[in-house]
Amino acid sequence: MFESKYSKVLTVILVIVIIAILGLLGFLGYDWYRKYFLEQEALDFVDNYTAEVTDNEDTNTSDENTTATNPIDSIEKTNTVSGSGNEMPTYKGFNVVGTIEIPAIDIEYPILQKVSKSSLETSVAMLYGAGINQVGNTVIIGHNYRNGLFFSNNKRLNNGDKIYVTDNSKNRLTYTIYNKFETTPEDASFYSRDTAGKPEITLSTCNDDSSKRLIIFASAE
Repeated sequence: MFESKYSKVLTVILVIVIIAILGLLGFLGYDWYRKYFLEQEALDFVDNYTAEVTDNEDTNTSDENTTATNPIDSIEKTNTVSGSGNEMPTYKGFNVVGTIEIPAIDIEYPILQKVSKSSLETSVAMLYGAGINQVGNTVIIGHNYRNGLFFSNNKRLNNGDKIYVTDNSKNRLTYTIYNKFETTPEDASFYSRDTAGKPEITLSTCNDDSSKRLIIFASAE
């Protein structure tokens, strides 16, 4: 009688353990699946988006009457997002104001215009500033999911690393990281800062325990 009850208890415990293991494997599998397909979809979008920049550059260099100019020289400060025409490209239903590529941590994402819970679960987004590749500082935020997605690996970035940003007018600028620090979630004192007449970007995300914000400054070359 005792052995029968003991056997039933062990069976129940075994079933619970198996269910827990299956649940954990399912969660990890879903997390991997979500990360893989989000990254792949973002990569495909960025590849198509930046291919137009390459096409434009090829056309310009083949025209003998075209004079090369520094993109920074032609940028005017504005409080509107950069882009040509009235229609913005879209990614999963969100307006896109540009793309960001960071080779040091192997990420490529569209930069979404709107900051919201759903947009930040889809890609990175522009929070504040003059606009993508515009003179002044522009803040781009992204989640740290601690799994390599979005800005999870920003902690690995260092001064001197390059960031490539392309806007909707197909201007592609190279930014160099020159400052990295942590601050409180409420600190926005550095959003509006003197950039000496150049475009700058600020990358913002949580640190690994979400107690502070990891901030990165980068200036256009």
